[in-house]
Amino acid sequence: MERRPRFGALAVVVLAMGGATAYAVRGPAETEPAPVDVWLAESYESVVPEADATSSAAFAAAPLRARTDWDLTRTTNDRVEYWIDFLKGRNYEKTRLWLEREGKYGEFIRSKLRERGMPEDLLYLTMIESGLSPKAYSRAHAAGLWQFISETGRRYGLEVSTYVDERRDPLAATDAALSYLSDLHEMFEGSWYLAAAGYNSGENRVARILRQRLGSRGGNDGLFWMIDEHLPRETRDYVPLMLAAAFIAKDPGAYGFHGIEYQEPLSFDEVEVPGGISLETVARAASVEADAVEDLNPHLVRGITPPGRSWKVRVPPGAATLAAANLEKVAEEERLATVYHRVRSGETLTHVARRYGVGVEEIRAANGGLNPRRLQVGQRLRVPALGSRAVRVASTSAAEEPSWTTYRVRRGDTLWGIARRHGVSVTQIRRWNGIGSRIYPGQSIRLES
Repeated sequence: MERRPRFGALAVVVLAMGGATAYAVRGPAETEPAPVDVWLAESYESVVPEADATSSAAFAAAPLRARTDWDLTRTTNDRVEYWIDFLKGRNYEKTRLWLEREGKYGEFIRSKLRERGMPEDLLYLTMIESGLSPKAYSRAHAAGLWQFISETGRRYGLEVSTYVDERRDPLAATDAALSYLSDLHEMFEGSWYLAAAGYNSGENRVARILRQRLGSRGGNDGLFWMIDEHLPRETRDYVPLMLAAAFIAKDPGAYGFHGIEYQEPLSFDEVEVPGGISLETVARAASVEADAVEDLNPHLVRGITPPGRSWKVRVPPGAATLAAANLEKVAEEERLATVYHRVRSGETLTHVARRYGVGVEEIRAANGGLNPRRLQVGQRLRVPALGSRAVRVASTSAAEEPSWTTYRVRRGDTLWGIARRHGVSVTQIRRWNGIGSRIYPGQSIRLES
């Protein structure tokens, strides 16, 4: 049975709510670059060091104190030292942030590892994958704490859909990742190093290299160092980087990270909410900040519960009962929705406005002062929709979800220039991609098309 006391009491309140609901659709959830996109820019000449292998199965009770115990094979070599220098040097500020996040997610992940009898040191795999951020998103389109691509996430039971992306859910993604790692550990006959390499590069590639180079299927962590030069560069440095993160996280002060302010442990209650309700509405009903509810539900990527089904929304501890009591009282007009309409042949702006029960001027305003005479077949329109009529229309094929394109930044590009060329604002680009004002050549930026 899942152990929850460390993460706050779980209050599940079933809420029955009649009447129409509005679909408050927004763009993809905010993201931040995954660490892999940072350290791939680093390089290290391949070496094949001697592995100093010692391990320990003891578990420390206090995760935020210096930990000298290991339950992965402990290896020290030139490559591990290189990445320690990187993490405590050029990457210092980011590494410090990752260590702070260990306070929020570390003990939760360790508890899940303990339940399965897996090494708690695998926590540091997710530290280098995502920086312990559910918002991490890589150029390879991997998302969440454990950096699942869509196909692998779905294979391990995660929902990846228009409204829900459980790769970003720390709880669901952790369960899926540990199942995947367990399968890899079995496949490579007891080697966690090879399991980690397979997690990063794909199990079939690692298995093929093992078979071709060594005639082996695994069973020994030392085999990783014997095939690493034949692995992709990212995978070659993956295990050393994981070990480097472990050395630092176990004793931050020894590496210059003093006075770490660890984030508060993950804690929440849950309230069952009907489909199509915005997280902002849930926050108002619970009398808490919207940011607090959004932070607890990063997997609800449109900021609403999935239409057509109820969903357990996480709220700060103690807020579920109040949220359940108040949700029914939230005025319908406060749940303003935005739906999307694809213009058909023969349609005018007046036709679209009548269809959704809104004014022509409202549609024009929602689309940057759209000129009705320049309406084109296939054009996507934002329609500010209020009330049950709009909701009924939104559930038909005429209303479409936002579509997204990827733009690769070129030398000399600016956010202002990209925004101008694509007819969007700088603020929108920053919000859609979870970035600040700086961009770099080769960076992938998602744009609403």
